[in-house]
Amino acid sequence: MSSLFIDNKELESLLQTLQPYAKTGSMPTYIPELNQMNPDLFGCAVYKDEHIVAAGSADFLFTLQSVSKVISLALALMDHGEEKVFSKVGMEPTGDPFHTIQALEEEKPSKPLNPMINAGALAVTSLIAGNSGDEKIGRLLTFIHELTDNPSISVCEKTAKSERENADLNRALSYFMKSHDVIDGDMESLLDVYIKQCSIQLNCKDLARIGSIIGKKGRDPNSGRNIIPPRIARIVKTFMVTCGMYNASGEFAIKAGIPAKSGVSGALVAALPDGTGMGIISPPLDKKGNSAAGLKLLETLAEKYSLSIFS
Repeated sequence: MSSLFIDNKELESLLQTLQPYAKTGSMPTYIPELNQMNPDLFGCAVYKDEHIVAAGSADFLFTLQSVSKVISLALALMDHGEEKVFSKVGMEPTGDPFHTIQALEEEKPSKPLNPMINAGALAVTSLIAGNSGDEKIGRLLTFIHELTDNPSISVCEKTAKSERENADLNRALSYFMKSHDVIDGDMESLLDVYIKQCSIQLNCKDLARIGSIIGKKGRDPNSGRNIIPPRIARIVKTFMVTCGMYNASGEFAIKAGIPAKSGVSGALVAALPDGTGMGIISPPLDKKGNSAAGLKLLETLAEKYSLSIFS
C-alpha cells in the first residue's frame, strides 16, 4: 500500500471529471428529507497528521446515516467489550440488502449477521450505555465531538423528523429482534436514539478526521492519545472492509481495497492504515445504496495511488 499525496487543485479536477457518475445513481425516495438534497453536491476532504486537503462541497453539512454505524460500534465495544456485543450481533458479511429482515428469519438464533446492516446497527445502538435515550445520544455526540475536534456537531432535527415518519421497517426489525430475545427494553426509545444517530450532521472535513483516527489505530493526531483502543479500531476497520458497502463490499474490496463505510445520504468515510482519512459526499445512490460518484472517486484514488490494503 502506498500513500495518498494529492493537492487541492488535483482533487478539484478529479471531482469535476467524475461528477457525471452521479447521473448513474438516483436519490433515495423513502426518506423525503434526503430525497430533497441537491444531487449535484460533490465534495471530498483528505485528512492526515492535522493536514487537510479539500475540494468541491467539502464544507456542506450532511447527515451521517449508516456511516454512524462504525462510530456506534466503537462506542458499544468500549462500553461493553467484544463478548457482550458479539453475543447480540454477528461478524459475517451478508449478500442481502442493508434493510433485510429475511436474514433474521433464517438465522438461529435470530441475531443480525453483522453491525453494518440496519438490524445489526439497531442491536449495537441498544448497547450504548445510558439510563435514557437522551443520555445515550448525548454520549454518542460527545464521542463524535472528540473524534472530530468539533463541538458544534449536532442532530439535524428536520431529517430526524422525516426519518421518524418513515421508520416502519426499522421498527419491524426492532420488534422482531425483541421477540427473539436479541434485544430488550423500550423499542420506541431505541428507534428514537437510532434515528437521531443517523441524523447527526457534519461535513467532509469532520468525516475525514474520523476516518484518519480509525485508520491510525484510534489515535488522535493532536494529542497522540487513543480515543479508540487500537483493537477496537482494528475491529471497526475490518467490518468496513467486509461489510461497509453492504452487498457490494466484496466487489469494492477488489476494485479499491480501502476500508470504507457508506450512508444513504451519499456520505462515505475511508480509513487507511497510515492515518489518511477521507470524507466524501455525493447524494445519488447506486442500486446497492452506495454513493455512485463517491465509490468511483475512491476506486480512482485507490488505483492511481496504489492505496489497496491488499497490495
